[in-house]
Amino acid sequence: MRIHVLQLIVGDKLLSDSYNTVGLHLLSAGTVLDASDIHMLNRHNVDYVDIEPRANGLDLTEHNEIPNRQANESQLLNFQNSITAIKDIFTSVSTGGSIDNDLVESAFNPLIDSFQEEKDVVSLLLSLTSQDDYTYQHSVQVGMLSYYIAKWMNKSEKDALYIGKAGYLHDIGKCKIDPDILNKPAKLTNDEYNEIQKHTIYGYEIIKSSMKDNTLALVALQHHERMDGSGYPMRKKSTEIHSFSLIIAVADVYSAMICKRVYQEKRDLLIVLKELHRMSFGQLDPKITQVFIRNMIPNFIGKKVSLSDGRIGTIVMTNPSDFFRPLININNEFLDLSQLQDIEIKQIAI
Repeated sequence: MRIHVLQLIVGDKLLSDSYNTVGLHLLSAGTVLDASDIHMLNRHNVDYVDIEPRANGLDLTEHNEIPNRQANESQLLNFQNSITAIKDIFTSVSTGGSIDNDLVESAFNPLIDSFQEEKDVVSLLLSLTSQDDYTYQHSVQVGMLSYYIAKWMNKSEKDALYIGKAGYLHDIGKCKIDPDILNKPAKLTNDEYNEIQKHTIYGYEIIKSSMKDNTLALVALQHHERMDGSGYPMRKKSTEIHSFSLIIAVADVYSAMICKRVYQEKRDLLIVLKELHRMSFGQLDPKITQVFIRNMIPNFIGKKVSLSDGRIGTIVMTNPSDFFRPLININNEFLDLSQLQDIEIKQIAI
């Protein structure tokens, strides 16, 4: 049977060899797919594969639980080290110092090394939390997500690391903003919002003077610009925005939405992906956003979900025509959310 990659489940068996669009052999006929195989096919933009018919037409009960991936001790240590480093960088710059590139790379590169082969980005984001200030954790998350997006876009390892570093430093200008404004729980005044927007300009100036790197500085300046010109600080549009800035913008919006802040409750990862999809029609680069969503969605297979009607189930299959309404297994009964528009996924659990 021919099936879309987003409808594959762990345990499906390939009937024929699988190749990507340039003819690279990916998987051999007879391969029994695991989660990493499905992710690889998706990452190589394979749309359809041939698999053996499933027993009873749709036998998902044996494979509906995929082990959730928790960060290991080394990954957690590198995550915390990178947070400590960005915190030290913020402190140094705020008191008149400069960015130490060696410190940046000694903190960020080991972080990427420890997560380089990680496939389940969803579990990764759910399991990595810090008690530190939101700004520091956000910087690390954006660096990591920017690296992943770059790799999913088939950038070289060198470029992906560079883009990740740009994401890691994108908010450095916030060290020049009054913490009372940054952490204000109430609605900002117009003057306060205008001051917040200046962090992009401050970041540009800090990186330009500290690191003499025009591209890293430009990313700090442009990561809040939007394709339709609705962003800030310069109201740039479309091709006026550097391609790396467009990548960091997607990572920045996603991380900001999934994190809990003084003025915002943490939002669910799948719901935030839906919001990114909406923003791709004007604000965020649609191709980059689509790459991000396409690579994140398969990681939700096997995750437990709570539904709007109070029931708890497990995602067993994604829907290629509607990423956000998958097939749910509840006590060996299957709910196709694409056919049940009155039921929504409220929360993803690790």
